[in-house]
Amino acid sequence: MNPQRLRWRCRRGLRELDLLLTGYLDYGYRESAPEEKERFQRLLETADVLLWGYFFQDQPPGDPQFAKLIQHIRGAAAPHP
Repeated sequence: MNPQRLRWRCRRGLRELDLLLTGYLDYGYRESAPEEKERFQRLLETADVLLWGYFFQDQPPGDPQFAKLIQHIRGAAAPHP
């Protein structure tokens, strides 16, 4: 997927989600395995209310691979010096 299009899809309208998703895009996506990149693109199709629950209310997603990706996003999006 085109990098600019992917960045646009990371913009959700909720600042906290924007920061997490673009943080992962900046600091984790490039080095991820092709399967994880594809999974991230699928995750971006998820409704904001569900993403909010996954990231901020510890609601587990139905797909265990999404759960693993969410943990990776949290780690990659952490502040970098």
